[in-house]
Amino acid sequence: MSDVNVNGLGRVVLASNNAGKLREFASLLDAADIELIAHGELGVPEAPEPHVTFVENALAKARHASSLTGLPALADDSGLCVRALNGAPGVYSARYASMNGGAKSDASNNAKLVADLADQDDRRAYYFCVLVLVRHADDPEPLIAEGRWHGEVINTPRGDNGFGYDPHFFLPTLNATAAELDPARKNALSHRALALRDLLQRLKELA
Repeated sequence: MSDVNVNGLGRVVLASNNAGKLREFASLLDAADIELIAHGELGVPEAPEPHVTFVENALAKARHASSLTGLPALADDSGLCVRALNGAPGVYSARYASMNGGAKSDASNNAKLVADLADQDDRRAYYFCVLVLVRHADDPEPLIAEGRWHGEVINTPRGDNGFGYDPHFFLPTLNATAAELDPARKNALSHRALALRDLLQRLKELA
């Protein structure tokens, strides 16, 4: 990995300690010769996520990480949006079950999702991702990209890969859940992959 990549970013801090996200982003960014570092490795605490929109949360996290490290920062806010639930769990995807007293875990979130859809025939859903890159904490022109990955929710989990809602997120065109895809294929198709391709294109245009 070079010290300075073609976009002049050098090292970029990822405003997350989520191991699954770090693996996905690191794999996707490696081809662009961008070195990604989880903010926990630099002693950065988690930022509050008080906002009701994905983009506001992502921007707050990126500025927080950049201000404490002096590095460019990349943050995402992503979640599962289910049509029959008026877009829920949405920005609350990571703490969907714990908001009502349940455990904060993938298993609890998935159990609540399946229970909430028990009487629903419409299972359409999509993963949504907003990426925000700030070149410094006060960057007046943050780069913002987004991606949507469409599928549907199934009751019975399938697959051992992925994380979050992946075992219940079924892709009809592939006849597989996101958790049944090998990491390389998921990285080529996912909402994060779509958002990151959009972001990298914007970086190229600015180079």
